[in-house]
Amino acid sequence: MDEDFRSLVDRVRDESGGSEACERLIATEDTEELAAVLTERERPLWAREIAAFRLGRAGDRRAFETLVLLLNHRDPERCVSAAYALTRLGDPRTPRAAAALATNALRTAYALHPVRLLTALRAPESVPTLISTLERLLAPDEPHWRVALACVEGLGTLGDGRARPVLEAAHDHPRLGSAAGDALSRLAQRTSGTATPSTSNCSSRPSGAKPAQA
Repeated sequence: MDEDFRSLVDRVRDESGGSEACERLIATEDTEELAAVLTERERPLWAREIAAFRLGRAGDRRAFETLVLLLNHRDPERCVSAAYALTRLGDPRTPRAAAALATNALRTAYALHPVRLLTALRAPESVPTLISTLERLLAPDEPHWRVALACVEGLGTLGDGRARPVLEAAHDHPRLGSAAGDALSRLAQRTSGTATPSTSNCSSRPSGAKPAQA
């Protein structure tokens, strides 16, 4: 078993108390069995998560709704796994769903992974959403600076000139200034034609780890 998938497995095993049902979901290759977990009543969250993750990793769009719910979960580890699976799922609804989560002012505390996912997707929705979210988070005494930082870093990665005004505004922010300066430099390099190929720092696994398919 891949080390990164083992991390997910270890977590759900702990949550399930090492149940036989958990072991079956980890091992089964039956996508119908996995899909049934998403619709059956009274299934625990860990069961839905592992079923959705495995289906999403396999490109089965029946996992979409559950993965979107997990993307906005209060537990960051669930968000990371959901974002990773959504990037592999390839569902055209994903960018719009991530944008809706990122711009929901009532859920800003949980917007970090939707923002990172939008950067990874490089969808038409990505730049406008990151710009509007960052604009809102530049208000004085805004507590969600880590989400704002993810927006700054994402806009630097995406390299779209539309982001210049909001990045210039962020440059004066004490916690965002350094990242905003880096992002503006990348925009300048692109404009001058000297940019080096960028890699997304907005991986669905912030630590750089990526779960593998079971």
